[in-house]
Amino acid sequence: MSKIHNLRHFFEKHGFAVSTRLAEFLGMNVKSVRLFFIYASFTTIVGGFILYLTLAFWLKLKDMIYTKRTSVFDL
Repeated sequence: MSKIHNLRHFFEKHGFAVSTRLAEFLGMNVKSVRLFFIYASFTTIVGGFILYLTLAFWLKLKDMIYTKRTSVFDL
């Protein structure tokens, strides 16, 4: 049980409180650092979704404009 306790203590000391340690290192408020991470994650998710929709729209538009014709009489 001692090894589990030591492992938990290690992760609590080094793994958690990343925002607190970063804020102390930068000399900022902890709340500002946490808000930055939250806003950055939402921006990344929404930005990726918008990029996906834009590319899907352009590919659909390309397929509608450039259709492959099987013969010259398909005009």
